[in-house]
Amino acid sequence: MIAIGIVGLPNVGKSTLFNAITKTQNALAANYPFATIEPNVGTVAVPDERIQKLVDLINPKSVVNATVEFVDIAGLVKGASKGEGLGNQFLSNIRNTQAICQVVRCFENNDIIHVEGSIDPIRDIEIINYELIFSDLETVERNLTKNQKMLRGGNKDIKFLVDTLIKCKEHLEKGKLLKSLDLDEDELELIKQYQFLTIKQMMYALNVSEDDLADPDKNKYVKIVKEYAKENMSEAVVFSAKVESELIEIEDEELRKEFIESLGIKEPSLNRLISKGYELLGLITFFTAGEKEVRAWTIKQGTNAQNAAGEIHTDIQRGFIRAEVVDFDKFIEYSGWNGAKTNAAMRLEGKEYIVKDGDVMFFRFNV
Repeated sequence: MIAIGIVGLPNVGKSTLFNAITKTQNALAANYPFATIEPNVGTVAVPDERIQKLVDLINPKSVVNATVEFVDIAGLVKGASKGEGLGNQFLSNIRNTQAICQVVRCFENNDIIHVEGSIDPIRDIEIINYELIFSDLETVERNLTKNQKMLRGGNKDIKFLVDTLIKCKEHLEKGKLLKSLDLDEDELELIKQYQFLTIKQMMYALNVSEDDLADPDKNKYVKIVKEYAKENMSEAVVFSAKVESELIEIEDEELRKEFIESLGIKEPSLNRLISKGYELLGLITFFTAGEKEVRAWTIKQGTNAQNAAGEIHTDIQRGFIRAEVVDFDKFIEYSGWNGAKTNAAMRLEGKEYIVKDGDVMFFRFNV
């Protein structure tokens, strides 16, 4: 399961965001540090209007959306890499995620304390980034020492590893995240074993007040963080934890719609946040569609048809013969498989075909 870690300083709206994303109240949202001690995990459906179109067309017995896992991790404070706050517990929890979503406070409210005493989103981001950098430096130095001792044997693989670790160390010592370091495929594969924190994809969730949702760029903090995110090859998504926590309390769909429109927005901010997390990880969706089930399947961009088949079942991957493929729009336009075949919109693709986002697929196989 793909997992995104939600992190942030205490009292920035992190656990409230998690509650809203997962439509649960599993994470205790409280006005004091470390309200979350054990990581809360929630699996959420990726918003995708294409699923509903397939359901309306086919009327299947069951429907399964693509999903992403969000992990709510305890609030971080300065010095976590040295054991402050929850220290290493925080860092080990985040190590097991594939991407990081930093929740950043971009609103003023005297009733909600800030652990640093003032609102400064860039300072908050850099506190977290430096703790991640310090943790990675410790990992690099530990493994560098161990491998340098083994260099005497003249092993080329060990030398390549040592050179790569030195490259990482020098970059981290400049206060830079490893995701901005130019590493080739061999180097990336080599250091994967260390689960470095700063090499993970990063996105920023900017928590604003209800009044700023309709036009967030008027908020001076939002503008600053968006510029920072762009400079650091990251994504920034605006949301209001307060609004989203109110939305999950409204069960009536029409009332929800009215509430959203009254705020001057078209959809819940969390839909964009979840979708951006999905995109951030380089994921795409293909569909299988039949009377028994309509289902969205998650794969990495660039996955071929045979490996995509393996997401459904290893037997299909092993016995792969061919894939029947229809572009999503054509599938809807021609009312399903029969119409697509009649109008020559269905293609037969081999195992090396690179699956595209939105492909509707049926796999032929023999085991």
